[in-house]
Amino acid sequence: MNRNLDHLVLAAEALEAGSPPVERVLGVRLAAGGQHARMGTHNRLLRLGERAYLEVIAIDPEGSPPPHRRWFGLDDPGTRTRLDDGPQLVHWVAAVETTELPELPFDVGRWEQFQRGDLSWQLTVRSDGALPGDGVVPSLICWGGAAHPAARLPDAGVTLQHLELEHPRATDVQRQLDLLGLPYRCSASGVPRITVHLRTPAGTRTLHSTGPIR
Repeated sequence: MNRNLDHLVLAAEALEAGSPPVERVLGVRLAAGGQHARMGTHNRLLRLGERAYLEVIAIDPEGSPPPHRRWFGLDDPGTRTRLDDGPQLVHWVAAVETTELPELPFDVGRWEQFQRGDLSWQLTVRSDGALPGDGVVPSLICWGGAAHPAARLPDAGVTLQHLELEHPRATDVQRQLDLLGLPYRCSASGVPRITVHLRTPAGTRTLHSTGPIR
């Protein structure tokens, strides 16, 4: 089920407070991630497959505030208010093989180059830090044949079973997915929502983007 899905993004108000609820729900421990100096964030990770993972990401209190908006809406006041209630699934990122993109219904931003240790990747980031399509439309990542972090993570026995997407502009979201060659479907709904079903050692666990993880 992980084809083209690179990673799930769970945002937290603080990494130390946000990681334990995710670990309790999934019944596994998150692995250490790293710092993103350009964005002033840090994360913890969970392997979902050979080239797929889940990240819990938060503003790094020891990092330097960037001169621009952080990614994944982390500087948005509405997002900060939501995260006061607990960590939340906010977004997903899809892997593509080229940075040459067709004209798309939703603005995913421009390609930015990132580096952490020997990991190197390009990611689409909007200048306003906003999530494309209320988070339902994926940001895009291109590894360009470089090493992938999932391959280095311990296998905790968690895999993605199903990804569900809902949005008021479902037709436009679906067109974007189709143009990018992503094998997912978006249903019409009055509220944008991502739902993921994860197989864990303790059974299936479901996460929604419309409420905190507790």
